[in-house]
Amino acid sequence: MEKKVIGIEYTVKDTNTGETVDSNVGGAPLEFISGNEMIIIGLEDAIVGEEVGSKLDVTVEPKDGYGEVNEDAIQTLPKEQFADVELVEGMSLYGTGEDGQTVQVIVTGFTDEEVTIDYNHPLAGKTLMFTVEILSSRELTEEEVQTGVIGGLAAAGAGCGCGAGGCDTHEPEVKEETSGCCGSGHCG
Repeated sequence: MEKKVIGIEYTVKDTNTGETVDSNVGGAPLEFISGNEMIIIGLEDAIVGEEVGSKLDVTVEPKDGYGEVNEDAIQTLPKEQFADVELVEGMSLYGTGEDGQTVQVIVTGFTDEEVTIDYNHPLAGKTLMFTVEILSSRELTEEEVQTGVIGGLAAAGAGCGCGAGGCDTHEPEVKEETSGCCGSGHCG
């Protein structure tokens, strides 16, 4: 497959609830390099090969999205590990994983002694409906070919999107959520 930088506008809904879980409509397009696993495979497979200006609805099952819920990714930890955090059920916390990557956990419950956290992606187990418009498609620059980063090294670490990242189970270094993107928690 010839790699391209593709820009899209999207809205994504949980097909079970009809709830909009993310959208970039009215904002900057989401750009990704096709074939680099920058977005979930079910969405990328539907988009690649479409013409600029195409509008489509894409249903993505969990296996081609954020995966099924992994019960082993739900842990109960001592509450003292969260001493500086004002806990709220459903809140997102970010930490550093075993390999230095950023991981997101959701607080699913807590008592006076313990906190239950979920390392599953917030959209794991969900069938998603993407409404997408293809805004742009272009060849990669030489620097993008070399680095795999859209816009070059200066852009590294910037931007978010419907990523394919997964998380290993481990104890988080707790940081409260400051922003989100496409429910991805991955920004990558």
